[in-house]
Amino acid sequence: MTFATVLPAVLFGFGTSLALIVAIGAQNAYVLRIGLRAVTRVVAPVVVVCAVSDAVLISAGVAGVGALVEAAPQAVVVVQLVGAGFLIVYGAFAAKRAIRPVGALTVDVTPAPAVVDASEGGAVSAGGDTSALQMPGSPAPAAAAASTAAPAAAAPVAPTRVVPAVLAALAFTWLNPHTYLDTIVFLGSVANHQPPELRWWFAGGAIAGSLVWFSALGFGARLLRPLFAKPAAWRVLDAVIAVVMVALGLRLLFGL
Repeated sequence: MTFATVLPAVLFGFGTSLALIVAIGAQNAYVLRIGLRAVTRVVAPVVVVCAVSDAVLISAGVAGVGALVEAAPQAVVVVQLVGAGFLIVYGAFAAKRAIRPVGALTVDVTPAPAVVDASEGGAVSAGGDTSALQMPGSPAPAAAAASTAAPAAAAPVAPTRVVPAVLAALAFTWLNPHTYLDTIVFLGSVANHQPPELRWWFAGGAIAGSLVWFSALGFGARLLRPLFAKPAAWRVLDAVIAVVMVALGLRLLFGL
């Protein structure tokens, strides 16, 4: 098998995968928000969870599990109901943040030993980082360290943590029936229409497309942080997320 024979199948899988996942959806909205508000040690596991989950599901589809999913509609209904509830609840929290914003990012370009999580007001160690993100109106790290008269004002709230972020990413991925339809059923069907020797090359391209997209979305979101230094930008983002989550939840719940 030559490179010229394999490359079209890989590119076809890559493009098909991107066409399915590059859209405003629950998972993408969540990864975008994590990329905007969290440090690399939180973003990286979320990106890995999303990409690895897609790899597992795409591989399952190519292996023929899609036929089992279609043969067990009861299991899909259970996932659909649980996923709908999760999306609606998350959308309600996003709507609450849009109405009562938590805060915005302010970027200090001077070297600082800490990064402050704007959405939750917490400080996270990021040794060697060249920027500090802190709540509007909060004291600078040096001033906070020097201030002893008002310790309550300088006390940080708990930062964004890895485990809750990863658990939420797992929920957005595995509690969404559309994930199974897109990866196991659709991509699995397209892969199995390829010549037998090219099916797994197609799957490899599809998995690569997922990895590239989630990496770009999660790590590239930081380029938008200057825009989200404005509280109004966070309110707009949370409002959009609330609409998307609730709409998807209702669609799952009522089969719209």
